[in-house]
Amino acid sequence: MYKSILIATDGSTLSKKAVSEGISLAALTGAEITVLKVVARYPVSYFEGGSAISSSQVAATEKQWADAANAVVQAVKATAEAKGVKARAITKMSDLVAESIISAAKKHKCDLIVMASHGRKGVKRLLMGSETQHVLTHSTVPVLVLR
Repeated sequence: MYKSILIATDGSTLSKKAVSEGISLAALTGAEITVLKVVARYPVSYFEGGSAISSSQVAATEKQWADAANAVVQAVKATAEAKGVKARAITKMSDLVAESIISAAKKHKCDLIVMASHGRKGVKRLLMGSETQHVLTHSTVPVLVLR
């Protein structure tokens, strides 16, 4: 049925549920998984030609976020492998989360994307957006959304 499943995670409790279900599905179908966490870049604002934070501080913060993301995907990889599922762990630095998920699914020839939806509505959805909705409407790969 499925040969390669991309599991997108943000490390949240809800996302952990999607990870668990994705690993279980991979174990049932004999699929391998690619675990992805997209790390946002540090938002830098410029006021009157000056930056509020130095570039070395930005780099240090981004490295800390990337290290934390790597720890998340490596933990998922270890869990999957303990259940007999072949796994690959990747992180990507990008402000375009949905596009990064779709791109990774294509690059790694995944035939399913598994991810969580936080179910934001109203103003929260307007302000924070919905990466899951974007993946659902733009992906050519089937998407399994868990809540």
